[in-house]
Amino acid sequence: MSTSPGPALGFGSSLALLRNAQKSSKGAPPYSLFVNRPLGRIFAAAAHQLGMTPNQVTYVSAACTLAGLLVLGLGPAGWGSGVIVAALLVLGYAFDSADGQLARLRGGGSLLGEWLDHMIDSAKVASLHLVVLVAFYRHFDLRPGWLLVPLAFAVVSAVHFFGMILVDLLGRARRAEAGVPAPPKESAELAKTLLKLPTDYGIMCVVFLLLGAHDLFFGIYTFLALATAGYTLLVVRKWRRDVVALDALAVPKPAASPVNPPQGAVR
Repeated sequence: MSTSPGPALGFGSSLALLRNAQKSSKGAPPYSLFVNRPLGRIFAAAAHQLGMTPNQVTYVSAACTLAGLLVLGLGPAGWGSGVIVAALLVLGYAFDSADGQLARLRGGGSLLGEWLDHMIDSAKVASLHLVVLVAFYRHFDLRPGWLLVPLAFAVVSAVHFFGMILVDLLGRARRAEAGVPAPPKESAELAKTLLKLPTDYGIMCVVFLLLGAHDLFFGIYTFLALATAGYTLLVVRKWRRDVVALDALAVPKPAASPVNPPQGAVR
């Protein structure tokens, strides 16, 4: 994380710089690409004007998400609650994008910041569906077997998130060992981007607007669970190919240390 002292740029200039300092759009699902990143960009520029650090923005993201989950788990499953839950989760997700963008604007992030961001994301990915389970149990007229849907969704989401993060981490580590530069930024293909729509966390946030229509919400939620499971099964095969390709990268071996010099050598 940069230790730059306060904003040297105005809001408009910060926003313009952030537009040219985005991560690759390859692999990003639609809501994240077309809604969340632009919204996070605005929050990042505003946070820069306030002199906030990326880690502080991460805490704001966590607070918004936690508030949304508390309303979902403790409040009624009606239209008003759904709007509040959706708004808080959308805000939390936007600030989750803003922390990384703010780090880039300040000149780079830190390992602590990356660790904190992934830890909070891991908690969010799993706990969201467990809180949905609580809401189903308290307010929905479902047979007990249907309560397995959010449990399965929690497992699938955790596996999908961990696999994505791990492949990225292994790739960066192996390329650094092999002295291979990071691949250039690539634009996302529209067809592949739309294919990831059901797995988009942002779409899950917006679906809570329908919380008051129990049957409709449960149907869409179950569809998203099945779509995420199917997509994860497909992408695991790609991740495996990526890791095999990383294994094939030649890593320079360190020079041997003459701990045991050959017989006859000068001692």
